[in-house]
Amino acid sequence: MSSAVPPADAPAPPDTKESRFVFKVAIVATMGALAFGYDTGVISGALPFMSAPPLQGGLGLTPLTEGIVTSALVFGAAVGSLMAGTLSDRFGRRMTLIWLSLVFMIGALGTTLAPSVEVMVAMRFVLGLAVGGASSTVPVFIAEMAGPSRRARLVTQNELMIVTGQLIAYVLNAVLAHYANSPDVWRYMLAIAAVPALLLGVGMMFVPPSPRWLASKNRMDEARAVLQQIRSSDKQIETEMADMTKLNQIEHEQAGWSAVLGTPWIKKLLWLGIGLGFMAQFTGVNAFMYFTPIILQSTGLGTNAALTATIGNGVVAVIATFIGIWLIGKHGRRSMLMSGLTGVVVMQFALGAVLLWMPDGITRSYAALACILCFLLCMQMLIAPVYWLLMSELFPMHLRGVLTGTAVACQWIFNAIVALLFPLALAQFGSATFFLFAAINVGSLIFVALRLPETRGRSLEGLEKFLEKELTPRAKA
Repeated sequence: MSSAVPPADAPAPPDTKESRFVFKVAIVATMGALAFGYDTGVISGALPFMSAPPLQGGLGLTPLTEGIVTSALVFGAAVGSLMAGTLSDRFGRRMTLIWLSLVFMIGALGTTLAPSVEVMVAMRFVLGLAVGGASSTVPVFIAEMAGPSRRARLVTQNELMIVTGQLIAYVLNAVLAHYANSPDVWRYMLAIAAVPALLLGVGMMFVPPSPRWLASKNRMDEARAVLQQIRSSDKQIETEMADMTKLNQIEHEQAGWSAVLGTPWIKKLLWLGIGLGFMAQFTGVNAFMYFTPIILQSTGLGTNAALTATIGNGVVAVIATFIGIWLIGKHGRRSMLMSGLTGVVVMQFALGAVLLWMPDGITRSYAALACILCFLLCMQMLIAPVYWLLMSELFPMHLRGVLTGTAVACQWIFNAIVALLFPLALAQFGSATFFLFAAINVGSLIFVALRLPETRGRSLEGLEKFLEKELTPRAKA
């Protein structure tokens, strides 16, 4: 399989009108990513307080129920991303995001008011439906609105909003833990998640639907009208309309899962997307995002100190994502992923060594935190932005929602497996858990090197033709 970077014939940078309008659309859509980030980050601060006995304002969580409460959102996200993929293909990306904002608010308020572990698990699952739905729909919506030259940076803005949401969660966790003298402090932490959900729902009322989705439904006049709003060059509008019309003539002959199962190159794309989800989650990133306070407590830090130190996770993630957005416009997807995985392997080995061989004390705590922060630098700068970008651009237009939803659903299942098993693995194997992650990431590095074609520098329609050619078995001479 060829991995060469396509010729440097990308379109000229978009004009000011396109830049301004599409940027505003991206800001609105990524309120879903902000809610996604906050909801996945807030649990790290809420868990220590939720573990208190019910008479002290908590829910009496045990190590097992900690894992269940944490992973309930992730299992819900797997279902949500799969459902949202189908819904967004049928009803549109914009309408799906409006519905998801309502689910976000129901889940946020439900977890805030949960009187028992059972209700908390159920409401975390509901919240997960929205998180997963947003994770599969937002990148696709932005990619379909953006021109080829801005697609990479606008889609990776989604990852920036995710890590910003996590940073906000970490900061508010630490502030509330320090200043709120209430056993119900964890409820305040969870309630704040309703704010970005409300902003998403209101904001999406004022943006147009995806022109590519409209074209996939043969609503070509409406698609042209949207392109006239978000493009200023008549030539670019006509080029995109011609590409979408041509693809429609081919793709409407076969749609749905029959197109996936009956088309070898599309099946390969789906397996590639699933494999990339395994790669992203088995870096162990969410073991750190969910359980860093617990890891640091194991080195001797107190609860408040561990929560404060966890803010470093969010700060590094945001800075790394800014750098990643800049890098992704200059370097190929493959090279960024391979560099990031190399750094992840080194940091996982280093963390395991620190926890295994360094004596107890504040130096060990800071060394462990340093390894975690360096790991997150590699992950959020070189892997996470590229993963979400690939999920927005790999799949053909007529199946983009359902295939993205399926691939992202599998990613959430891998996330849930890590979230559920990590506390148990840490209790059973201790520091060796991080050596296991390192070994898995070596396998992921080999997978990317052998299987991932380079996608940089092509329009979505051009990329679809390129991937079909790359992945279609060649007849033997």
